[in-house]
Formats: sequence, structure tokens, C-alpha cells
Amino acid sequence: MSQRYFDRYKVIDIDTHITEPAGVWTDRVSSKWGDRVPHIRRIEGRDMWFIGDEVAGGPGFYTMAGHDDTYPNVPMGYDDIPAASYDAKARLELMDQEGIYGMVLYPNLGGFGSGGFLRLGEPALMLECVQAYNDFLVDWASADPNRLLPVLALPFWDVDASVKEIERSAAKGHRAVLFGSRPETFGEPPLSHAHWDPVWAATQAAGLSVSFHIGSGDISDIAYDKAGMGTKANFSRGGSLALLDNQNCLANLLFGGVCARFPELEFVSVESGVGWLQCVLELFDWQWINGGVAKEHPEYDLLPSEYFRRQVYGSFWFEKKGVEAAITDFPDNLMWETDYPHPTSQYPSPNSVAVPPADYAQETLANIPEETVRKVLQDTPARIYGVEL
Repeated sequence: MSQRYFDRYKVIDIDTHITEPAGVWTDRVSSKWGDRVPHIRRIEGRDMWFIGDEVAGGPGFYTMAGHDDTYPNVPMGYDDIPAASYDAKARLELMDQEGIYGMVLYPNLGGFGSGGFLRLGEPALMLECVQAYNDFLVDWASADPNRLLPVLALPFWDVDASVKEIERSAAKGHRAVLFGSRPETFGEPPLSHAHWDPVWAATQAAGLSVSFHIGSGDISDIAYDKAGMGTKANFSRGGSLALLDNQNCLANLLFGGVCARFPELEFVSVESGVGWLQCVLELFDWQWINGGVAKEHPEYDLLPSEYFRRQVYGSFWFEKKGVEAAITDFPDNLMWETDYPHPTSQYPSPNSVAVPPADYAQETLANIPEETVRKVLQDTPARIYGVEL
């Protein structure tokens, strides 16, 4: 075929982020909470998020696409970042420009597993802010609901409230559930514990998938150079190791029986790469067999690699050498992403080695059978996120 992949498929990017506009919470949360509600203040020319008088980050810190420097030299605020990071109309224009049909949407301020909401301190306010974010996301995606695909946040510290929020948000049009891979870092039971079964059951009943985005636990060591290795080196080190943490997440899902207990529930490992899958799944099978797991748990009727093939998915955006082998082994389980507009996203900047998304896909997938390319770029994510083609 002479057409490029992005010209002949409705390509879906399964990991992008919204840089939340300043009014997300102040416009939606009860005024009785005062300045405890997340809000923006401009401090010495820089836009910063505050919860009460506590600094909680800033839009420039995670909106680096097109920026001409690297962390910690980040944009000052909304005036210095692409409108596509916070405005839905501009996002759709960017998607048209890049040849991308759909984008799955993740947060920033609330964290990649909703742990950021714990900083609010008051359970009633925490729940109200989670709901406000989920409602905002549906409103934002209403600019084109078949192309902008919202993923709901959870008040994971309250299982009953989480179940209700899944049901409420699924009815409003959310396409997936965001969950943290290390809830134990926030004082909750680990991922494989039966404590979370009501959440998995509600998600399965709603026909949604569960997204495990990297960096959902305690990532403070990324921001603070405790070893004295240098700010940029430490940031790059921490960002690299965050990708590998989803291997632990996958082990908990498989060895902990979550996939066995919920056979119709699909899980997506977001922003964690795919080149490691063959080694890790072969290791899991080896340990499973030699460790006698089937004797201890006769209800587990598959090997870890077989559970993975049945209901777990991975995503890639920077790999070239490992992608072909991974896709060959798992043609039905892999998807593509850009991580827009984060510091290591696939959008070129003067300090980046990235190439435009369409060029990356064309080069990286050149030796993959056409049928499989279509699955990776279009068909698999369209099915998982309910995109009409």
C-alpha cells in the first residue's frame, strides 16, 4: 500500500494527558471549602497549583511538548504551553494535524492513580474533587466524544464510594478506570488483595477496562535528588525506573489471581513499554510451574503468559529495537501511545530525540504484517475504549 499508516487507519493514541485548566475545581466544587480546593496562583510570574497554602505543582512542570529546555527549566505557565494541552478544540486541531483519530485522556494534578487527592485531607472534599474532575473530563471530551476518550479517577481510599463512582461515571461516558499499581504506598491493601474485588467487579460489570499508568505510587524521589547525582540525571533515572514498576503490577495481577477471578476484565499497562514482556512472562511461567502454584491454587487454570494474552495489554512509544519481537509474540495485546504533552512524550522539541508520531510508527512498524499494524494502531484500542470506526 502506498498510503502511510496514519493516512489509512483511524489511529488511536492510548496515553495522553490533560493539563487541567485553572478552573477545574474552583468552578465545580462547593465554595464552603474555601482555598482548600485546588486553585492556581501566579507566583513571581509562574502559575502554580495550591491546596490551601501548600504548593501542589504547576502546569509548566508536566507540559513540555515543544519546550526548548529540560527539567527543571520548565515553562512558566499557561501562557507558555501549547493550547492543545488544556483546550479541547486545540487538542482536536493537533490531532488532525498529526493524523491521530482518537486520544485516551489521563490527569496530572490528581496523580496517575488518584493519590494526589489525598493531599486535600478531608474525605468529603476528596470525594467532591474526584467527582468534579470526572465531570470536567466528560465536559472536555464532549468536543468530540468519539475521539476524546476520558478515563475516570477513583476515590480509592473508599471502596464503596469507588464502586458508586464507577457506575456514575460510566453512565456519563467514561471509557476506562484509572487505578494505582501500588495502593500500599498510601496505606491501603496491595493490588492483589481481595479488598479490591468490588472495584474489579464494578468495572467488569460496566464493560470498562482498568488502566495502570506508571508513576501512580510515591514518585517523590524523581523530584528530589537525594543522592546528589544532579537534577537532570536524577529526573531521568526516576522516569526510567517508573516504567519498570508496572512489572510488579503485572506480577500482582497474575500471581494474585485477579485475572483468574475476573476473566472478562481487561487491564492496560500504560506507558511502561513492551520490550520486556517476553522475558518477564517467561520468568513468570517458569516460577509458576516450578513453584507449584497450580497445586496451591487449582482454580488458576492458565499460566501467567496465558492470562496475559487473554486480558492484559501493553503500550509503547519510544522503543524501536524491542517492538518488532514483542508485537510478533503478542499481536493482539499491544497498542501505541505518545504521552503528550509530558517531558518524554513523542512530540519533538529542540532537546528531544523524538520524531513526529506518524514517522515513528512508519519506521518502527515497517516490518510488521499489515493486519497486525492495523490491530496495534486502530482495532485493539478501538475495541477496548469503545471507539466507533
